[in-house]
Amino acid sequence: MRVLFASLASVGHTYPLIPLAIAAREAGHEVHFAAGEAVHAPLAANGLRPFRPGDVFYEAYAEDLEPELARLRPDLVVHEWGMPGAAVAAHRAGIPGLWHGFGRLFPDGIGLELPTRNAEVVGRPHLDIWPPSLQDETFLATERRIELRPVAFSMAAPLPPAVRHRASQPLIYLSLGTAFGTPELLRTAIAGLATLNVQVVVAAGRVPPEELGDIPDRVTVHRWVPQAELLPLVDAVVHHGGSGTTLGALAAGVPQVLIPQGANQFADAAALSAVGVALRLLPGEVDADAVAEQTRRVLAPHGAHRDAVRDIAEEIARMPSPASVAQRLPEFVG
Repeated sequence: MRVLFASLASVGHTYPLIPLAIAAREAGHEVHFAAGEAVHAPLAANGLRPFRPGDVFYEAYAEDLEPELARLRPDLVVHEWGMPGAAVAAHRAGIPGLWHGFGRLFPDGIGLELPTRNAEVVGRPHLDIWPPSLQDETFLATERRIELRPVAFSMAAPLPPAVRHRASQPLIYLSLGTAFGTPELLRTAIAGLATLNVQVVVAAGRVPPEELGDIPDRVTVHRWVPQAELLPLVDAVVHHGGSGTTLGALAAGVPQVLIPQGANQFADAAALSAVGVALRLLPGEVDADAVAEQTRRVLAPHGAHRDAVRDIAEEIARMPSPASVAQRLPEFVG
């Protein structure tokens, strides 16, 4: 069977699809991946045959995919929530398709079309990687879902020395993702965490480390870290609330302090904080003291949020693996 995956050309939209794409390839299916060139390196490294449809760099429309569908003639298209154009193109070509989520169903008004409202492809099943107990209730009640365990993916790289040779203090991971980090916010968070008796590993992302000024003792700054390998080793994560980092920390049973910055992050932070899975700081609440205090709270050895996130980790572990879902893909080819 030939399967085409399609995503926006960003880490947050492509990486959630890679575990299932790899599992499909390992199950013997021929896999191709349509996305802009910015994410081709990890796709090619895993044998997923990436290509850029048309002149696409980030977003793709139905017209961009239609010639590629005629060329490849896939049996199934797996299109992530940010790519309604791929869903529409597959529908027009008479090719079955599956939505693939990247987290909790996002709210209206963040710049993405809700997959549940597209008249041409309404009713298509959703591969849902978000734990059901935290998912949007209306989505749970009205859509056809195939549960899929989220598996963190990152490019192979060595762990930072501070992790490989960690001291006895708790280890904190600080990240503001690939799109929303600013030097000011990172400096504020670092200043707060530096007041605690902890080690801190910072993924600066798009912020040049030299713009962060003097780095306190017990804090190390890197442009990128292998997040999938790092998350199970840390004691807490302070981050922006992006779906990938949030899911990775939940699956690892690691407490979180969320500092949402945009997109779906505010809605996700509200949902997680409401059930005691994480603590959050809204923009008007963020200063060094607040970051330190919220981190101190999630590090408490017997806090309620630590028990709550352990329950979510167990829920995620019970979700079907990418390998088991890959075996089911032929069921969706009509």
